[in-house]
Amino acid sequence: MKQLILVWEIPLALLSLLFYKVMKFIIGNLFTIYLAVNKNKASQWRVLSQETLDSALSLPVLMTKGPRWNTHAIIGTLGPFKVEQEVSLNITTANSSAGSWIAVVYSFPGYKTITSLESSKISSDNDWYSIKLPPGKYSFGLRYYNRLDKITLPEIKIDDNNFAEAQNIPTDNNDFYHNLIQAKNWFYSSLHYYIFTILKLRKFLPESFIRKEFLPVGAPDTFFAYNYLGRQQSLSLEFTQDIIDNCNIYFNLYDRSSLPLSWCEITTTEYNLAAPVTNGYYLLRIRPQTGFSFDTSKIQFQVITENDLLQQALISR
Repeated sequence: MKQLILVWEIPLALLSLLFYKVMKFIIGNLFTIYLAVNKNKASQWRVLSQETLDSALSLPVLMTKGPRWNTHAIIGTLGPFKVEQEVSLNITTANSSAGSWIAVVYSFPGYKTITSLESSKISSDNDWYSIKLPPGKYSFGLRYYNRLDKITLPEIKIDDNNFAEAQNIPTDNNDFYHNLIQAKNWFYSSLHYYIFTILKLRKFLPESFIRKEFLPVGAPDTFFAYNYLGRQQSLSLEFTQDIIDNCNIYFNLYDRSSLPLSWCEITTTEYNLAAPVTNGYYLLRIRPQTGFSFDTSKIQFQVITENDLLQQALISR
């Protein structure tokens, strides 16, 4: 029966992959044109919120550029902008808004990760911190985790000139995720249909290919663990105590169209999830806590048991 299913599922997955690549190219170019025309938007924080999603192009852009939704972070982006020497941000504002954060500089328009700045790895002795860059065009992304009572995206300078003003964010900004699944339609289902299939065929495919497709934009300071999860297949995760003690562990479950179904922060060595009613996949973001030096490259993700009724995995260091 499994072989018969793959006979028709693999061709559909190949069509989905092709459809995703074509749509990503088209939508990406439309977004680049939009930013070029609306240059005044480059210096204003674009916060991922319901207001953002209400604009016509936003959801298709997000579903092709960064489709594995991060429901645990407040996310702001800036750019594109030209840099001669450096981009600077007010880290005092960032530290007073979140328990931890990461700032990432991307190339533009390629959106390749150039460098990053993590709150856990820098001193807070000064109000500002500068990131040295080669001359070029860039965009900027900021993620706030464990946000505090007052949330403010920081001031940004480029080559010591003011570029973006601080912006206050409401504490309920991320509530829109609870209704995001209602945006599901044939278009988004077709875009991401192939992801479930390639995860299911993971042992036959290069891991670099799987990672590139599943994580188009990954954070350098984060370890990612992910796999498919079939309907009626329960999930059991086990963590070693040192990871629980020294990391924040964020769990997301997505349906096959890559829209979030459920999420939580894991704080115990064992986590169990009842079988979902639909095929999908899950993602763990494991981040070292502020003040702790932790090499995420040393973390391992091992699926121990995998059958139609149960998937059991161990995350260790």
